[in-house]
Amino acid sequence: MLKALISYFLYPVLERQQKRQILPKLSALKTFAQRSPVERRRMSQQRLYETVAIAGRDVPYYRDVFQQRQFDPEKLKTDPQYLTDLPYLTKDILREQGERLLSETVDRSPLHVRKTGGSTGPSALIYYDQTALDWTAAANLQVLEWTGKKRYMKEVHFSSYFPAKPPLRDRLKESIKCISLNRVNITTDVFDPVSLGKILDAIKAERPYGVQGHPSTLYGLALYAHQENYPAKKLFTAFESTGEVLDDKKWQLIQTVFDCQIYNRYGNAEFGVVAHTTDDSPKHLRILDYMVWPEGRSVASADVQSDTQELVFTGLANAMMPLIRYCTGDLGDLVELDGDLYVTNIVGRVHDMVTIGERRYPTHYLQDVLDRLGSIDEFQVEQITPETLSLKLVLDDGANIDHIQTQIANWWGDSVAVDFVSFDSLSRQGWRSKFRHLVNQRSVSDA
Repeated sequence: MLKALISYFLYPVLERQQKRQILPKLSALKTFAQRSPVERRRMSQQRLYETVAIAGRDVPYYRDVFQQRQFDPEKLKTDPQYLTDLPYLTKDILREQGERLLSETVDRSPLHVRKTGGSTGPSALIYYDQTALDWTAAANLQVLEWTGKKRYMKEVHFSSYFPAKPPLRDRLKESIKCISLNRVNITTDVFDPVSLGKILDAIKAERPYGVQGHPSTLYGLALYAHQENYPAKKLFTAFESTGEVLDDKKWQLIQTVFDCQIYNRYGNAEFGVVAHTTDDSPKHLRILDYMVWPEGRSVASADVQSDTQELVFTGLANAMMPLIRYCTGDLGDLVELDGDLYVTNIVGRVHDMVTIGERRYPTHYLQDVLDRLGSIDEFQVEQITPETLSLKLVLDDGANIDHIQTQIANWWGDSVAVDFVSFDSLSRQGWRSKFRHLVNQRSVSDA
């Protein structure tokens, strides 16, 4: 109880100390969400107009596009479909245009950078000013409340164990963040019976309201608990799935074994969290219409069902880098229920299990540790023998190859053979070359 009270009162203190404004934005999001769908649609349309008009005035790339297309943002006030007169924005354009997609008038100090995923092509950089970053933080708090979690309730967050200890400053920063959010980090790496049992014991000791992590992690824990008759029911009330697709098979076993409520979230580096399930519609993710304006782009491909669409968003809360009609590369269905917009049947990243030496790892663990090495755009692995991997790495310009090779050798020795390749050399699968990290796929469900 003491920790809960500390977290409840510490959060606004830290917010003021760091000169952030998250809680006021959370209040604005909650007030907006309480309005009728018709009112929200009208307000979102006004925000769409303002975003597009300001982008056409202050962003070099959009000034050129508007001039070439003779595009008049004023028409959006009465006809949001006029937005389709603008071209789609792709990751290729992000990389090509670079700073020409940034506002010339928004304060760039401080400027926060996020890197997109590399599943549909080399990564691109997304820039946020402090205000935009605070909006993404507020949206995150809002969807956590949709799971029933309040700030004073304890949450377990799964994070990857990094072989090298982070700098002291980073550890202190993370500790303060966890205290203010009443969050406990449980680190994971190996998916063997001993490790899985220890993770469940750690959750049991914390007695959290909610658990957040990859569904493949919870599925692995559920398999272990089921096979070992571990008493896992009611270890926590809510599970929030993030980082990869949550399919029905994982959903059912997790719900059965842990007897918990399951919530699914969808987001990305470009916008933060943009859709989340609620109790009213557990299989449909409600779109945060204050944060984004959604569209569906028809897909003509033999790799997908004919009625599936690519998810396209216009961001409404990042004046530093307004992304208009941005093609996410993710597939799904946009539906309207009782006047609210939802996305369902999302097609995205799926993680698998690999074996290195005698230890089994989920590919999202490899993704996390390779990300921390820096300068790695994308990777792919192939299980060569039951104990060895071939690891293909796509590097940024200027990457320190010797450092990367040395670190990987220190972690996994001769069990991992590293090959530095171009993105085009990866074995890309499906529509727009989305792929799993593991080439010779063997799903975590087979663990």
